[in-house]
Amino acid sequence: MTRVVRVGDVLIGGGNPVVVQSMTNTRTSDVPATVEQVRRLIRAGCEIVRVAVPDMEAAQAIREIKREVSVPIVADIHYDHRLALLALDAGADKLRLNPGNIRDPQKIREVAQAAAERGVPIRVGVNAGSVDKRFLKNGEVTPEGLVEAALWEIQLLEGVGFHDIVISLKAHEVPLTVEANRLIAKEVDYPLHLGITEPGPGMPGTVRSAVGIGILLSEGIGDTIRVSLPGDPVREVEVAWEILKALELRERGPVFVTCPTCGRAGIDVAGIAEEVRRALSDIKKPLSIAIMGCPVNGLGEAKRADYAILGGQGYGTIYAHGEVVIPKVPEKRLAEELVTLVLREVNGI
Repeated sequence: MTRVVRVGDVLIGGGNPVVVQSMTNTRTSDVPATVEQVRRLIRAGCEIVRVAVPDMEAAQAIREIKREVSVPIVADIHYDHRLALLALDAGADKLRLNPGNIRDPQKIREVAQAAAERGVPIRVGVNAGSVDKRFLKNGEVTPEGLVEAALWEIQLLEGVGFHDIVISLKAHEVPLTVEANRLIAKEVDYPLHLGITEPGPGMPGTVRSAVGIGILLSEGIGDTIRVSLPGDPVREVEVAWEILKALELRERGPVFVTCPTCGRAGIDVAGIAEEVRRALSDIKKPLSIAIMGCPVNGLGEAKRADYAILGGQGYGTIYAHGEVVIPKVPEKRLAEELVTLVLREVNGI
């Protein structure tokens, strides 16, 4: 089991629930835009938010951002250690340092001492795309090289008595990321932050992230995750929660059981399921909802789910807690009737 690291009021490691993170893509110095995005991330279930700190204005903006939001804020630092010091002064709850582009040991020690004074942890974040050439093997990135890069900085931090450390080893390649994290998990007891970096857009990025993160979590490796996807970061949080729900590590909102559809389906399973999903997207209570197109597996799944639709030819039967509650509903009203039933019970109306 890994040790516990506190980030604001969030605990990472030590058997605590896997923490969901994301990162804003606004200009951090644009405080109103950043605050609005952070609030959207919080509503989606994000528990820690990282912001880019490319300059002095961004570092100083953290102070004002923290006045407006309740979630811990992580300062993402590259190249210039002075930005880390400014971010600490502004109240950052955690730092991310990249040993690939802040290489001066004395500067790293200076940041560690300042972080220790404030009780702020540091993530040693190693990415395959920015590994120092010292840790390349014949010019190539390897799992062993990623581990060595992390351990180099960890030893510097430990050398000044700093142990509030989180580690991440990320690459675009799933096998590389998985093996690196397996190796580091054997070397240290610090919490591990999981992710696949630059995984790709849309479906490819979602699948690659789910496979890589899922493999490691299923092996008991990993204490916090960030799904890295281009575009709206809320999508990152949604995917992260689906990964955790699929592995039964966390619960939040509905889990949908939908048949893949075939020639037996008598209703528009995909359309009805999406309509129900959108209508219930604000529900945080864990629920299971089955949308099934025919009786083959539908009878069993309808009885197992909290709520269900079992399709017939142009109509469906609505179940609640394994029992039929509305025996025959026209297809066009199925989503509406199910949503009304769920909301009434969940909200106690």
